[in-house]
Amino acid sequence: MPVRTLGVDLGSKRIGLAISDEAGEFSFPAGILESRGRKKDIASLCKLIVEKKIGDAVIGLPIHMDGRRGPEAEKAMQFAEALHQASKIPVETLDERWTSKEAERLFQPAPQRRGTKQRKTDRLSPEQRNRGVIDEISASIILRTYLAQRRTPSTKEDLEACNGS
Repeated sequence: MPVRTLGVDLGSKRIGLAISDEAGEFSFPAGILESRGRKKDIASLCKLIVEKKIGDAVIGLPIHMDGRRGPEAEKAMQFAEALHQASKIPVETLDERWTSKEAERLFQPAPQRRGTKQRKTDRLSPEQRNRGVIDEISASIILRTYLAQRRTPSTKEDLEACNGS
């Protein structure tokens, strides 16, 4: 039975979600959860895992640019373990450096043309206007990266297996 993969971008206020297709080829933004504490967040994700027939999950791991793991990375690793224990599906973590920046870049509003009237939403800060969307896109980028790594041979043994050696 085909299953999907869940991508998760943890935040202190919101959790961005993405889900793959059954073939594990594509990543689709799947909304956000307003964070209500780890226990409730895990319960909400477990419900989603059952509803969407999720077979595994990947959680973004916020690592500093110099490679150090700070308190947020520890929280992500603990969350991944708690989700695994509660859902009984494999849960991995993936370095998420640059995903938020890439998501922000992808979500830049189109430049305003001269002579057009400024909309009320244009006067809002990007943070106010895009609340949650960046988290959702970040989760999709995390999942897309994970799916690509899973399809790409990464070791000598993997390469030999692909070449029939």
